[in-house]
Amino acid sequence: MDELVTRRVVLDSAYAQTVIGVNDGNLRALNQQLGADIHARGAAVTLRGSAREVNHAAHVLEELESMARRGVPIGPDTVGHACRIMESEAPESVADILGAEIVARRGKVIRAKTAGQRRYVDAIDDNTITFGIGPAGSGKTYLAVAKAVQALEAKGVKRIILTRPAVEAGEKLGFLPGTLNDKIDPYLRPLYDALRDMLDPEVIPKLMDAGIIEVAPLAYMRGRTLSDAFVILDEAQNTTGSQMKMFLTRLGFGSKMVVTGDISQVDLPSGTVSGLRVARRILGAIPDIHFAELGADDVVRHHLISKIVAAYDRHDAQNAARYEKKQRQREEGEGE
Repeated sequence: MDELVTRRVVLDSAYAQTVIGVNDGNLRALNQQLGADIHARGAAVTLRGSAREVNHAAHVLEELESMARRGVPIGPDTVGHACRIMESEAPESVADILGAEIVARRGKVIRAKTAGQRRYVDAIDDNTITFGIGPAGSGKTYLAVAKAVQALEAKGVKRIILTRPAVEAGEKLGFLPGTLNDKIDPYLRPLYDALRDMLDPEVIPKLMDAGIIEVAPLAYMRGRTLSDAFVILDEAQNTTGSQMKMFLTRLGFGSKMVVTGDISQVDLPSGTVSGLRVARRILGAIPDIHFAELGADDVVRHHLISKIVAAYDRHDAQNAARYEKKQRQREEGEGE
């Protein structure tokens, strides 16, 4: 059993309450994450546990104080993100990852929340075409929309174009009520929701009427050249190879493209190869095209989602291993 050690960390009194949290909520979250016994009296925080637990907790407190100095709100979720980032041995500091502002509206600030998300956001800045591949809740679409709004506000582009393939996920379009636009609207709803988090709701219809923001199905992109635009293709795992090629070749001068998708959730008919899989295989070596891979550690929705994603990943890996074993046995049997 590791020897217990005690350490006292004195926070700057101006930021201590932000770090400690309401009713010591942040310290309780840190205790749950790391196992150290943590108590605060004023700005002094006492840590007791194994040397590793205590040193880790002290380091997290230092990073949280650095974030507080930058004016970053800190809650139990932030503490959890900070602990995971430090466990991942990311080269950047927690404060650099969680403190970088993308878009702010009426007091709400959009930031990357994991090291993987920060690398994804940086890749969007550094490349003309960026693919964000990852599970549900990893922020690939939300952060892409935030970067699009940032580029529009900075006058880096003249318009935002958001698109998705209209592919059924277990339902048929024909059975949905209303006109074609009514039937397509549910597919585009997540993109509208993201926009409303980053722009005043009353402004969005005006921007759409002016053609500054366009939200449309992928089929509407055919035959166009998209110049001076920030273009996002969402749910790209549901494109065919020809649809993906069509989309990517719409790129015009002065534009950026972000393609997002989750290869584990393909809703295409059986036997149809996902255009996102094909693109990852054949475009990875081209300069100015980047593939950002997000994983379960980047999921920032309800804490159970990352556990669900990890469980499915393990299940898929086990099934793949069984399939490969059967294939080898079959090939060995045929070779005898």
